[in-house]
Formats: sequence, C-alpha cells, structure tokens
Amino acid sequence: MGDKRIGFIGLGNMGGRMTGCIVRGGREVLGFDAKTDNIQAVGATPAASAADVIENSDVVFLSLPDSRVIEAVVYGDSGLIAHSRPGQIVVDLSTAAPASTRSIHAKFFERGANYLDAGISGGAAAAEKGNLTLMVGGSEPALDSIREELGYFASSIFYIGPSGTGHITKLLNNFLNGVALAATAEVMVAAKKADLDLETVLKVFNKSSGVNFATLNRFPKIIHGDYLKGGLTNTLMLKDITLYTELLAQLGVASVTSSGPVAAFGLARALGYADEISNTVVDAIGDISGGVRLHNDDDDDDKEDSR
Repeated sequence: MGDKRIGFIGLGNMGGRMTGCIVRGGREVLGFDAKTDNIQAVGATPAASAADVIENSDVVFLSLPDSRVIEAVVYGDSGLIAHSRPGQIVVDLSTAAPASTRSIHAKFFERGANYLDAGISGGAAAAEKGNLTLMVGGSEPALDSIREELGYFASSIFYIGPSGTGHITKLLNNFLNGVALAATAEVMVAAKKADLDLETVLKVFNKSSGVNFATLNRFPKIIHGDYLKGGLTNTLMLKDITLYTELLAQLGVASVTSSGPVAAFGLARALGYADEISNTVVDAIGDISGGVRLHNDDDDDDKEDSR
C-alpha cells in the first residue's frame, strides 16, 4: 500500500467515481468540491479549500469542467501553485486547452512541482469500475512514481510525451467519439423512420464497416430507453469539439468534418438537452425529424422495473 497522501479536487460525475475507486482500494482521499455532498457520497474526507488539499497531499488529482475553471483553481494567492511545494505531483484529469495546460505546467515547474495532463477515456461506466484509459503528458518519471495511485481507476495508462500532449491526444479522441456518436444518432433515426428493426440494424453495423464505439456500446442500450446517464453532457461535448477545432487551427490542419458534430451537439443544446448526457443528441435529431424516439414507452417501463 502506497504512502503518498492523495487529494482530489472536483468530485462530480467523473471525479466522484474515480475518487470512489481510490477509497474502495483502501486509500484515504482529501477531497474538495463546490458541492460538499459529492465528497461525502464517495467516502472522501472534506477539505476546507483547494489550497487545503494541496497543502496536505503529495498527489493531487483535478477533474474540472474546462480551462477557465482549472485556471481559477491553480492561479492566485489562494490557488494551488502558490501553495505547492517541491516534489508534489498534480494530475489534471480534465479535458483542457493544451496551451493553458503548458502554461500551468511551467508555473508548477518553477515551484519544483510536477503537473501532468492526463486525458481520460471510457466514460462513467469505466470510471465506476476502475477501467479508464489514461493518456498522459509531462514528466515520465513523475508518471511512473504514481502508477499505483492511477491504477485504482485506470487499467490502461499511456505516456504520450511532453506537457500538453496528453490533453492534445484527449481532444483528438473526443472528436472521433463525437463524430461517431452524432453520425450514428442520425443513422439510427433514419433506420427508425424506415421501419427497420433496430436491434438487427445494430448487429449488421457491428459486423460491418460502419462499426464504432457508439454502435457497440451506446445504441444497444439507447434503443431500449437507457441513455447511460452520468457521462459527458452535450455542453461538454460541444466544448471539447470546439477545443479540437481551435487546436487544428493552431496546427494549421484543415478541419473538414467538424461542422457535423458541432451542429449536432449545438442542436442538442438549443433544444434543451444542454445538461443531459451527450447520448441524447439522438433525441434532438429525432425532435426535428418528426418527433422520433428510438425506443417505445414500454421500454422505459421495463427499464424502470429492472432497477
């Protein structure tokens, strides 16, 4: 059992699940979140502030909505950087702008601390089971020193390269995820309107060239009314895709396919699904396609009965 003191800031949908994995692994976690109930729900010890977390931890994990919030937590007299010390490791598990990540890394480096950007993938289900995939940028020796701590919630850990590369890889992955989800949602609404059997259609896709993460893991549930709630919202998905387009502009790469998912998740936000899981993009497309739903009302009843 490791002797590093662990802190966690941001115990929401994903952060709370990751913290829960650490606690169930037998480690104490000092947690801070805007909602105190989130901390207590996963068995962490409440901290008075974010500064309190870093002052009393050797490894600090962050799981926050975006770079704006991350910067608010790390900068300033009450921020993490001002209270950091040599040898500490701060691991940013958020999805953030790589340029902001590199700037934060440089400030921690001046204090003798390490800042790792660790993009995560796998969604709420993988976070609950401790089976997340991590893509990490920053110091490789720092990463190697905390593999035990990361192992409580991640089963696959990849070192990508210098600071920022973990978050770059995360944006690339999330864009592919967004494309697959939006495109599959559109196709499944078309299949429903064509009166095709949706289970059979998915079986065909999953044995054919159209197979993707959404056809394999999302829509077999969605067609029965289970939207797998707890994961990335439409707002956060649109944020990630926007960060991707900004990254490509910086790299000088033409983004010829980004308009589709931008439109799809923007539509979902506009139609009232902003804070719903991004899988509900299929309902937004269904709304403007004649009020289509992939599942029947009795599917919802069956799902409720099985809980």
